[in-house]
Amino acid sequence: MEYVSRERVTPLAAVLSVVSLAVVFAAAGGQIPQETVPAAPEWVLDLIPHLNVAISAAAIGTITIGWRAIRRGDVDRHRLAMLASFGLFATFLVFYLYRLIVTGGPQPFPGPDAVYQFVYLPILAIHIFLAVVCIPLVYYALLLGFAYPIDELRNTSHARFGRYAAALWLISFSLGIVVYVLLHVVY
Repeated sequence: MEYVSRERVTPLAAVLSVVSLAVVFAAAGGQIPQETVPAAPEWVLDLIPHLNVAISAAAIGTITIGWRAIRRGDVDRHRLAMLASFGLFATFLVFYLYRLIVTGGPQPFPGPDAVYQFVYLPILAIHIFLAVVCIPLVYYALLLGFAYPIDELRNTSHARFGRYAAALWLISFSLGIVVYVLLHVVY
């Protein structure tokens, strides 16, 4: 069953990517007023990073399951795992953006300056770069999956874009966990 018009996959992926990235960068840059979201108790805000690291770990698991499933030819399991991965990513993003908006920006690094400059910042930069690059790839692969029946999907670039999206997504989620460990465990 066709859910997305085939001719609209590329422009829809582009629009969704631009809107998503605009919201993320606006929230990270403090451009979304705190009054636009409901207030939360401090314990909720403190819980979000811990919840998000669990979501990230679960997403790594579902992406890996989806990747292995398609390599084994199990399309239904692949589809379910990748939709779960996207749902986890969306949930992660909602919590992350909510915390950014309410707290007024990213959490400062509490460790030593040398670790900040030579370890934390490079890892964070790569994590952010990969997350930004992943967004259009994930949208495109997902929309192709909705636009074509399974037997026709092999004739599209779904597999090629999906491989890149999954690999970069895995690395980005993994580096996000490293950022969490540096911010909340080590320092």
